[in-house]
Amino acid sequence: MPLGPTRSGFVPVLLTVVLSFFVPALRSAPRLPNFIIIFVDDMGYADIGPYSSKTKTPNLNRLSREGVRFTDFYVAQPVCSASRAALLTGCYPNRIGILGALNPFSKQGIHSNERTIAAVLKTRGYATAIYGKWHLGFQPQFLPTRHGFDEYFGLPYSNDMWPKHPAASRPFPPLPLIEGERTIETDPDQSQLTTWYTERAVKFIEKNRDRPFFLYVPHNMPHVPLYVSSKFARQAKHGLYRAVVRELDWSVGEILKTLKKNGLDEETLVIFASDNGPWLLYGNHAGSAEPLREGKATTFDGGVRVPCIMRWPGRIPRGKVIREMAMTMDVLPTLAKLAGAEVPADRVIDGKDIWPLISGQPGAKTPHEAYFYYWERHLQAVRSGKWKLHLPHSYVKPDPPGADARPGKYSERQIGLELFDLDNDIAERKNIADLHPDVVARLQALAEQSREDLGDSQLKREGKNVRPAGQLEE
Repeated sequence: MPLGPTRSGFVPVLLTVVLSFFVPALRSAPRLPNFIIIFVDDMGYADIGPYSSKTKTPNLNRLSREGVRFTDFYVAQPVCSASRAALLTGCYPNRIGILGALNPFSKQGIHSNERTIAAVLKTRGYATAIYGKWHLGFQPQFLPTRHGFDEYFGLPYSNDMWPKHPAASRPFPPLPLIEGERTIETDPDQSQLTTWYTERAVKFIEKNRDRPFFLYVPHNMPHVPLYVSSKFARQAKHGLYRAVVRELDWSVGEILKTLKKNGLDEETLVIFASDNGPWLLYGNHAGSAEPLREGKATTFDGGVRVPCIMRWPGRIPRGKVIREMAMTMDVLPTLAKLAGAEVPADRVIDGKDIWPLISGQPGAKTPHEAYFYYWERHLQAVRSGKWKLHLPHSYVKPDPPGADARPGKYSERQIGLELFDLDNDIAERKNIADLHPDVVARLQALAEQSREDLGDSQLKREGKNVRPAGQLEE
């Protein structure tokens, strides 16, 4: 028979005691952290205040003051799709077959077997969304909603891949703006992109404030063509590129404001970075990588070393500068560890857990013996510690650069077997290979290990641990 009240009140008292024991325990259970990645497009190393830019970026300055700033943070390749593939999968892009910048005619994309950060975090109950540029395949089978994201709104590839391109060798079709898996508009008003992505990000945070979430905001800007909303149009008189950066800084501020409003500051790790260096071919519509050498489309550090700032009040140091080498591929294993999720164990993952670096643990060092600079499948350089060895290769240099939304022309240059000490020669100008033959030999040995693993098209070598990209299902 059911229990009911007794004269002594024993049962209600017992229930009260039991509940008083368990309810506080449930309330005190630690919440899983939120993660926000803000990934801008073609922003140079020297384009924001924390990296000595004259452009006013108060919100990014605040992010740096309240968090950590990396000086030696790398993307995997100096071009859009390859870079994004590495961020989201924790792998060198040539390991998973994603190279260059996929265009509207590409029949490849991210393979269905690859696990993105979003897919890994979904196993822990995370809400996931991407608002911005995807660039890992535009057909439905490649879209974010098939790769761990609950929501998607944005452009499936670069914003210059549209009919208004000033110098396309082949006319592009209308540029689709996609929501979920449906094109809702073509050739959208690009002056509204940064605003639209920011508004979506704010609403997503508010909607999911009571559960763990992963928010990925890969802005199209400041990739050409450059656009700003009316909020920042007046500032374009000081240079359109600087106005675009100011609006991106505004977007960061809106996201930080929303976290504060919803009491999520201490629950959220925010990461800001760029997908590669500046596209110097566009002259005054490009940013700056100074004092680094060259920019996008090269394996000099100006192409692959990017600004990166992380903030998590109460969990990581304030105002700390991290001079150890780290990279976008490290984000997946690091977030997985913080969320208690499993990194895929049935495949090679190149990224490492860098939480000891981020959290300021005493004596923390980079977990990487080496970083390998690939251009597509061609191994062009190796870095280990402060040493960077260029293997003989050609590279492109604007000659002359363009201006006002029109590209210039590239000339081809050559570099031989050259060694640089990046601690004392960040601009890669003084070749000291003859002075350090032992260092050259050690880095050449590391290069050989990478060729065994990932291959090298220059030597017609196939890597032993590479996986195919996804192919369009006709």
